[in-house]
Amino acid sequence: MPTTRETVLAALYARLQPLAALTLRDEVLPERIPAAGLIILRDGQPGEPEVTLSPLRYHYQHRAELEVVVQTGTGRASAFDDLIAAIGAALEADRTLGGLCDWVEPEAPASVDLPVEGAAALKTAVITVVLHYTTTGPLA
Repeated sequence: MPTTRETVLAALYARLQPLAALTLRDEVLPERIPAAGLIILRDGQPGEPEVTLSPLRYHYQHRAELEVVVQTGTGRASAFDDLIAAIGAALEADRTLGGLCDWVEPEAPASVDLPVEGAAALKTAVITVVLHYTTTGPLA
């Protein structure tokens, strides 16, 4: 049976699948970026939980990361903005990931343009997504 952490991360990954961009989980950056863009979900860190007693519960604010990459010859900024907006809409549509999570909160992206020799530049950002969830133990 998967842990709460894995269940929540799998639900986040599934929530991003319907987007036009290719969505991967914990993969290396591919050589070619699809025209619609690329999202790579990184598991991130659960951090130190707050602990409550009676009953014993561990309350996490897990910081997962979405690496967002767009590479187009023209309209890169617009394509990037459209992808960021689509991610935001997907997360806002279900802030509890089907009841598996207490709350999902994305942080604002800080974008960077990366030049690529002999090809169109990449526009990238890392979006931290804070997943608030509770478990019965640190390994549950």
